[in-house]
Amino acid sequence: MREIVFDTETTGLDPKTGDRMVEIGCVELFNRMPTGETFHAYYNPERDMPSAAEEVHGLSSAFLSEKPIFADGAQALLEFLGDAPLVAHNAGFDFGFLNNELALVGREPIDMGRMVDTVAIARKKHPGAKVSLDALCSRYGVDRSHRVKHGALLDAELLAQVYLELLGGRQIGLTLDAEAKRTAAADTTPNMEKIERIFRAPRPHAASAEELARHKAFMEGIESPLWNN
Repeated sequence: MREIVFDTETTGLDPKTGDRMVEIGCVELFNRMPTGETFHAYYNPERDMPSAAEEVHGLSSAFLSEKPIFADGAQALLEFLGDAPLVAHNAGFDFGFLNNELALVGREPIDMGRMVDTVAIARKKHPGAKVSLDALCSRYGVDRSHRVKHGALLDAELLAQVYLELLGGRQIGLTLDAEAKRTAAADTTPNMEKIERIFRAPRPHAASAEELARHKAFMEGIESPLWNN
């Protein structure tokens, strides 16, 4: 199964008030394993970058002014996403911005049924615990030492590791499917040497007359045995 883990960076918190998506990073998983395929793009939001948002991700208006607008890169993004489930942390936020950008260029929105929210998974698995990306990285030992500021591709790569840990981590691939088991059996059975078993007649274990006499004398020498009470 193909899945896409993704993250976005924006000019603010609400696309309904004019905030825009300025960066997206995507990581491809296949059968819960990273394939090494990624998608990353910056977009010119055609508006200013508030200082509070720039503090979070470090993307300035001057830097983004030289990037393409979303309309010019929408097709490439959609082709990478395909019809795969889309995994994000607090996914409603990222879906909201992605679908807003698609709406602005006359594209169909991404079906919300494709959304996989790792915050919801983490809250169910660790009720009452912190479920920020940083907190989950700490819980699962995911190295985030190189994360100085938020970045869409870097955060998507970290989230992909966290997502796999939330689903069971190294335990995911331990069970062989039926075909793998059959293949393993076919590979090993021909190499097994036939073991020849030698028949041995049972040996007698009955006590001899001498042994019985010695046992009787021993028993009679026991003072006040319990079995006589």
